Amino acid sequence: MTDPRPRTVLVIGGGASGNAVTVLLRRAGITVDLIEAKPDWNVLGSGITLQGNALRVLRELGVWDKVQESGYAFDSVGLATPDGHVFHVQQDIRTGGEDLPATIGMQRPRLQEILCEAVRASGATVRLGTTADELVQDGAGVTARFSDGTEGRYDLVIAADGLNSQTRAMIGISEKPEPTGMAIWRVAAPRPAGVERTDLAYGGPCYIAGYCPTSENTIYAYLVEANRDRASIDPASYADEMRRLAAPYGGAWPEIAASITDPAEVNYTWFDRLLVEGPWHRGRVVLVGDAAHACPPTLAQGAAMSLEDAFVLAELLSAEESWDSHGSPDSPGSSGSLDDLLIRYHERRIDRVRMVVEASMQLGQWQLDGVRDADVPGLIGRTMSVLKETP
Repeated sequence: MTDPRPRTVLVIGGGASGNAVTVLLRRAGITVDLIEAKPDWNVLGSGITLQGNALRVLRELGVWDKVQESGYAFDSVGLATPDGHVFHVQQDIRTGGEDLPATIGMQRPRLQEILCEAVRASGATVRLGTTADELVQDGAGVTARFSDGTEGRYDLVIAADGLNSQTRAMIGISEKPEPTGMAIWRVAAPRPAGVERTDLAYGGPCYIAGYCPTSENTIYAYLVEANRDRASIDPASYADEMRRLAAPYGGAWPEIAASITDPAEVNYTWFDRLLVEGPWHRGRVVLVGDAAHACPPTLAQGAAMSLEDAFVLAELLSAEESWDSHGSPDSPGSSGSLDDLLIRYHERRIDRVRMVVEASMQLGQWQLDGVRDADVPGLIGRTMSVLKETP
């Protein structure tokens, strides 16, 4: 029997996956409340690389035209020596299909603005500076108690609250992110003339020195090194430190380095690995995006995997008129249509996500181990070929 009640969803976290699943569920007529812990809706950051399979989801969201207008599209990647000599240019696989570019670089804050605008336009209720402090489940739904003292009742809670998800721990999933041994310095910078794609230099003082155009006028540049104790690096020295690391690199790097002057514009982050192997839900609470999996950006697939999660989960939820469930809220394998649906979501995602996490980790480990004859192009090519298939 079809449940006559309107279906209600709480989305915890307003990043890429949370925003995307909100827009898609609203399109299906489902009532969505989105809460985000940060009062500014998390609009900081330097740049982001979006490959075709990410663009495919953004097109489904109806924001492709704005993304295309705001970003910088390219179809190849250059490999360079530390002095800036490009010795190989490889055509990228168009993982989103031939009608989309292989890659678009974007300023991350602009992508977030576009997604936030889409959420607002969808009619979802948005509450910023708000967290869910308690989730109480029973067979019919979830009561969420919020940091502002209010509470709400929902048929489903989607945890999109990122790598250090509080919701993941709250529902008893014990996996936590683990450092990989690498860290990255990132900065937004003016685009030097002639920079029209990502170029990667391996070797020198860093494992990788790379940059990606993010608009007609901007790029983001990054340097990957062994991770250091963050407490030992004074944030006021971030610009000086990134310039020091960039100094030995040639090509566009001298111009890029000269523009790195404001330490507040430089971001330093460790690479982490996370993969929740078991079911991604407990009762009526389910994980998406970085709350369920994360990997080093060596394949530039983090955002794509999160957006694909949102697409697959929304597709499954939208196809079912009733989310009846009669099982235990503490058991991921209890009977009931909603539980079966969430199990199918995990089954559709886990192999694809595991492939990306393991390939991303392997690319980083080869660098950590100093393996010089590693088949980097082969591993990337095999992985990207699989990602051409729709999730």
